[in-house]
Amino acid sequence: MNDIAKVFYTDEVETHALSGVHFHIQRGEFVSITGPSGCGKSTLLSILGLLDTPTSGEYRLAGVPVQDIGAAERARIRNKEIGFIFQAFNLIGDLSVYENVELPLTYRDGMSKAERKERTLASLERVGMAHRLKHYPAQLSGGQQQRVAVARALVGRPSLLLADEPTGNLDSKNGEAVMGLLDELHRAGATICMVTHDPRYADFAQRKVFMFDGRVVDEDTLHRLRHEEEQRLDAQLRRARTGLTGC
Repeated sequence: MNDIAKVFYTDEVETHALSGVHFHIQRGEFVSITGPSGCGKSTLLSILGLLDTPTSGEYRLAGVPVQDIGAAERARIRNKEIGFIFQAFNLIGDLSVYENVELPLTYRDGMSKAERKERTLASLERVGMAHRLKHYPAQLSGGQQQRVAVARALVGRPSLLLADEPTGNLDSKNGEAVMGLLDELHRAGATICMVTHDPRYADFAQRKVFMFDGRVVDEDTLHRLRHEEEQRLDAQLRRARTGLTGC
């Protein structure tokens, strides 16, 4: 990504979600993105995953410019090259575990039912959920649902795995189990980009990226900006209290 910007427009407000973002991921790298709420992490991940488009700037995926391609081509590339893991799991309740994991492959032209079955079973085996393939999401714990979601992300054999707060809806035990699974996948060669609020899980990555107010910053700058923001809010609170006292 080079000089990426994302602006959201309404009738009265122009919101700059990303400004001048330069961001690169090497094949086989595990990168975490951290920063305060509203700093642009999820917006950046959406653009990386071709779920959204930048207002300006260049985005190359595997060396190919993708910022201006049409919706149909974006969908094809997403299905082939990108795997998604969401905080809310996003499993389909009416489908079994097997059917949820198989679903992305049903959109692949020319893939036989036998190959879909082979890939689906292999993906479930990889995350330790092959014994639950006939169950439905409501019959699984949160940790098990996230493992199924990871299997679904892996089944297409993507070149890039994107995880948006993958432990956000899990307790610490299940969160650590999912992070252990992501760590295993990375050691096996997966390229992973993960958004997280939790510094413990950010440390699993080999490289940490920090964001503040829509910009990528270094860690020292992040701490300085956070300190300045806290001082500004404290000053506002003191002024408000002084005003109330004077009434």
